Amino acid sequence: MKRTPVAKHAPHSTPTAWGSLLRMLGLSLAVVTVSAVAVAGFVIMDLVQRVGEDAVTLEAAPKAPPPSLGEFPGAFSILLIGTDECGEVSKKVLGPRCEREDGILNDINLLVHVSAAPRRVTVVSLPRDLMLEVPQCTRQDGGAASGMRKAPINTVYSHAGLSCVAKTVTQLSGIDVDFAAKLSFDGVMEITEALGGVEVCIGPEGLHDPGNTGLDWGPGLRTIKGYDALQFIRVRHGIGDGSDLSRISNQQQYMSRLARTILSSETLTDIPKMMRLAGTIVDNVQASSELAVPLRLGQLALAMKDVRFDDFLFLQLPTVEDPQAPQQRVVENTVAAAPMWKAIIDGRAMRITGSASGHGSATVQTPTAPPASASPAPSPSSTSGDLAELSPEISGIDLNQQTCTSSR
Repeated sequence: MKRTPVAKHAPHSTPTAWGSLLRMLGLSLAVVTVSAVAVAGFVIMDLVQRVGEDAVTLEAAPKAPPPSLGEFPGAFSILLIGTDECGEVSKKVLGPRCEREDGILNDINLLVHVSAAPRRVTVVSLPRDLMLEVPQCTRQDGGAASGMRKAPINTVYSHAGLSCVAKTVTQLSGIDVDFAAKLSFDGVMEITEALGGVEVCIGPEGLHDPGNTGLDWGPGLRTIKGYDALQFIRVRHGIGDGSDLSRISNQQQYMSRLARTILSSETLTDIPKMMRLAGTIVDNVQASSELAVPLRLGQLALAMKDVRFDDFLFLQLPTVEDPQAPQQRVVENTVAAAPMWKAIIDGRAMRITGSASGHGSATVQTPTAPPASASPAPSPSSTSGDLAELSPEISGIDLNQQTCTSSR
């Protein structure tokens, strides 16, 4: 009888400690990866929910195209206002300054315009003491707010809210405000804390204002955050001619250096820092409803990501004394401002011919090498013949320039 051979199986290797360890590590890595993705998803969902909680509808905003992947098509404008309202953090350091019965003032008013391609970003600072016409507005609760023939711009927020400030700025500039956001005292302090501070420059005379903001700083570079950052953008008595207009240069120095810090490769590649910054912004910024859409925020960021630093301008609205309140209020210098507004609307490159500050509060530092995120090549748009020269009455800087605070 023929025997059927017994089937032979491949030899089984004895499990080793090393093999078991590798399998355990692989399983652990998979668990950690899935967990990280889940946590990131929860964080993003939380941010999305929080950013839309207090969103404000802009009454006069043009209808924006639906959010989609890719950069925002065409030009757009964002109004950013800073109010003097105190939160839990600022109450601890400002104390009695926060105990007030009058309305909340929008003391910082910035119109940010981004042109269609080629992209240029222009930030126009509007002085808090600017007198202008305020149109009839609809409040957030649906009630009507009467128009005013002439009022300080920093009273418009308490009069009828963020939407009315946007509508008033559109009437002044001729530029539609597509999006808007409000930041309070706490926001300024918390955002600089999340970034780890912003480096500013103090001129050779130092910065001394012990009776008002309590600042008493020596000359040189100084990293500020929290309360120091808030006081730096509020100080006026210790710089320039001591006017409200002089403090705008400090605000522009702070904003330009803040922008350089955020756009630096060190910040953009630091994921934990970017997540802290995103959470802090969501917690401290009240946005318009169109700006509270995450996909929309991505569109706007993509539209600005390749803007050259010398096409990123910070300008101050040119003004003259208000004849009805000299040395107290100002009105727009329409002769100097009209060509500026037109150049912004037309998307033209602009050249600043005025000083960094028309009120002696800032001097330009010796140029330094731009950060890694800035392109070193000359900008074709900036060197073309279609260049609008701004009036010498208009103060400002571009993002390549860095200023130092100048004391009286």
